[in-house]
Formats: sequence, C-alpha cells, structure tokens
Amino acid sequence: MKEELKRIELLDELRGLAIVAMLVHHTFYDIGFVLGLDWGYTVFNKLCVLQPFFWAIFIIISGICSRLSKNTLRRGAIVLGAGLVITLVTAVIMPKLGVEGAEIYFGILSCLGSCMIITGLLMPLIEKIDFRLGMVISVVLFAATYGISSGSILFNLVKLPAKLYATNWLMPLGIYSDSFQSADYFALIPWFFMFLFGAFLGEKARAGEFPKWSYTRRFKVLSFVGKNSLWFYLAHQPVLYGIMYAVSFIIYLIYK
Repeated sequence: MKEELKRIELLDELRGLAIVAMLVHHTFYDIGFVLGLDWGYTVFNKLCVLQPFFWAIFIIISGICSRLSKNTLRRGAIVLGAGLVITLVTAVIMPKLGVEGAEIYFGILSCLGSCMIITGLLMPLIEKIDFRLGMVISVVLFAATYGISSGSILFNLVKLPAKLYATNWLMPLGIYSDSFQSADYFALIPWFFMFLFGAFLGEKARAGEFPKWSYTRRFKVLSFVGKNSLWFYLAHQPVLYGIMYAVSFIIYLIYK
C-alpha cells in the first residue's frame, strides 16, 4: 500500500476472515481425503454454499488493493509465480509421492496474479473511466459471462461452439473439456470482472473516502491473517496434510 495512504484495516480483516473460512472448509475436505472419513466430505459439501460469498470478498479486496499497490505488475508476477509453484507441487511432485487427486491447475493464486497483471497493464484506461460506470460494467460482464464453463454466455442466450470445449488449452479462460479436473480452479472469465469491480471501487479507497470506521482495527488475529494471506494460503495445505497424515499414522498404530 502506498505510504501516504492510511491503511484500511477493514480490508485486512475481511481478507483474514475469508482465509480462515477457507482453512475450515479445506480441513473438512482433508478429513475425507486423507483420513477416509465420509462425514468430512459431507460437511465440506454442505459448506460449499458459502463459498461464493468468501470468494467474492477475497477477489474484490484484491481488486481494491490493485489501486493502492505501489507496483501492481510486480505484485501480480509474484502471486502468479506462487500459483505456478502450487501447480508444480500438486500436479507433479505429489503424484510422484503417491498422492493423487489434489492437483491444482489455475487456482486462486494463478487467477489473482493474472488479474493483477492485466489490471496493471490496463490501469491507464481504467483511470479514465468513472468508477461508478466501471463498477456497473464489471457487474454486467461478470453476470453475462458466468456460464462460460457450461458453454454459454449472455445469460444463456448465446451458445459457444462445442469444439472450443474439446481440449483444455483454453482452461484459464473458463473453457475446458469434460476430462478437466482441478482441486482449486478460478477461471479469468468471469472472475476477472469481479476483480475489475474491486479495482474501480479502489478509486474511493485511493482517495481516502472509505467510511471512517473502516480505518480502525477491531480484530487483530483476522488483521494479521489478512496481511499475510499469501503465506497462509501457501502453507495451509502442507500443514493440514501433515496433521492429517500424522493423525492417520497414530490411528494406524493404535489399531494395528
């Protein structure tokens, strides 16, 4: 964040809340995946209804911060690089160790990193557009392209050619074949438009015109997690896997 701007503590706390929600959600998945307990999958699936809400929080805040960052392009390159590391570990290294089914292709970090880079390149144009008009356009484009992975856009009025979905080469754009699987996946379309919504809203943040109460810290733990969200994301699955496999080994020893 640019030094002359007062930190908007609310953004850190909301981002921290989204990360904590993700940790809880993934814990139940790992209970099912690693420990083989079906109730873990059951709870995980029930909590999926809340996912879009926390996705929106995280992506919009990232968009807002793109207007506050000293160097959005550099920040985007770092986040995209972290996403590629996640793909390398989950899709290459882990299968070699016998852990399959957890592959991540174009997960949240890859998506956010790409959004930051694209937004950074488009920033001269974005700054010329009234932020209110930009927010409206972003919402419309998000809604109009939301069904792209299902083969249609413009609220199902336009069907895309089936041959586009014959391969996975366009997977980053939300176009993929039936064979595509990823444990975490956020396509640029439509999520870039939600990020763009945040980028336009970020004009108010850059002008210091957010509500006064949003600049006051209320939850230190959430604020800490939010400020270090990248590291928490990178570390959470290795830590969870480590805990789950340790529990699995202990159970094995007890019932051996």
